[in-house]
Amino acid sequence: MAAVSGSQQNPVRKLRTLFISDVHLGSKAAKTDYLLDFLRHHEAETIILVGDIVDGWRLKRSWNWPQSCNDVVQKLLRKARKGSRIIYIPGNHDEFMRDFPGVHFGGIEVAARHMHEGADGRNYLVLHGDEFDVVVRNARVLAYLGDWAYDMAIAINIGLAAVRRRLGMPYWSFSSWAKLQVKHAVNFIGEFQKVVAEEARRHHAQGVICGHIHHAVIEDIDEIRYINTGDWVESCTAIAEHFDGTMELITWHSLQGGVTASETTVEELPVTLAAPQAA
Repeated sequence: MAAVSGSQQNPVRKLRTLFISDVHLGSKAAKTDYLLDFLRHHEAETIILVGDIVDGWRLKRSWNWPQSCNDVVQKLLRKARKGSRIIYIPGNHDEFMRDFPGVHFGGIEVAARHMHEGADGRNYLVLHGDEFDVVVRNARVLAYLGDWAYDMAIAINIGLAAVRRRLGMPYWSFSSWAKLQVKHAVNFIGEFQKVVAEEARRHHAQGVICGHIHHAVIEDIDEIRYINTGDWVESCTAIAEHFDGTMELITWHSLQGGVTASETTVEELPVTLAAPQAA
């Protein structure tokens, strides 16, 4: 698939549903400029925020809330005012929102989970997924240590991305690569996917849409469609549902000279993504 400039050839893509997770507003690694550009070029009847939109863990350690974070929030509120239904499913980093199920904030409704009915009749269980992460559930101290190590990998990622950009090289995620070099991490991802898919089966859903592990993918696991939205600190990915029910995994990246909306080629995708996917 050749790269296509969204701002030049397709200014606004109209979608049935848009799924976004793991933005981590408040983290220095959050790609707020990329996300804002993405939101400018995509409109959806429903936008589902699949957790870790705000990074409460990092904000507790050190307050970091630049104007770009406000811009993302205002952009979402503006979309809600214009008629988009926006559902916020909290994750572990924004778990403070779990105290407000059913509450609306400026047109954004909070829900612990959501059952999404696709245009093709397929039902998807939508949840963040941290409840299936044994480390987060049973060893919070280890989870925080892992979060610190992840911050270090992201810091390296930012510096490396800047160098590659100056050299005219495409975006590549060091943190994603490093994560997948660890056999335990690869095994964890596989087990996580199986457990989450089984949860969907228990709820008589044909698919599941989640975030949490920052590993974007669309695949079938024992007849359950497993979809992970990825994140906006590494791969900058989202899931789009078209009006025929087709699910598309799309990634956003920075081009030299500015942030430009693009559907990437296979070579430009971070290591965690094998290819553009639709199902």
